[in-house]
Amino acid sequence: MAYLLMFVTLLHLITLAMLFIATMEKSWWVWDGMENSDLWYNCRFDNFTGTWLCASSKESEWLQAVQVLMVLSVVFSSVSFLVFLGQLFTMSKGGLFYFTGLCQVFAGLTAFSAALIYTLHNKEILQDSRELTSGRFGYCFILAWVCVPLLLCSGVIYIHLRKKE
Repeated sequence: MAYLLMFVTLLHLITLAMLFIATMEKSWWVWDGMENSDLWYNCRFDNFTGTWLCASSKESEWLQAVQVLMVLSVVFSSVSFLVFLGQLFTMSKGGLFYFTGLCQVFAGLTAFSAALIYTLHNKEILQDSRELTSGRFGYCFILAWVCVPLLLCSGVIYIHLRKKE
């Protein structure tokens, strides 16, 4: 049981880090490695200065929905981890981690919704950017999708996990 507890804690920390990276990094849509777009900025690499030049993304309802859902996912996962730590030290023997599991499941569902909205509405989100056919989804978008099953699985594990000590 101790190994399961360590595994689920490590899984939780990994998914939390992946969610944070997916939310904050600048690679949801990439054009030829020299220009990219994320949830917050559109950036272009300037060869002359060797720096990234970034401007705020054009606000659209779909982009705001993705931003809110990804931030909510990070918040749900963070709250879930803090509650888990609290329950680990205060809960009586034999208790189940229901609230922790539900928070993780909600984090997974909000990340799923955000990634799905971005997938289906990237033309509206990136409307004033370059031609979309010459671009592709970036690694942060892929991280968001990878987080979804990990969050849902860890949520189910938390719901079935009993405190033994």
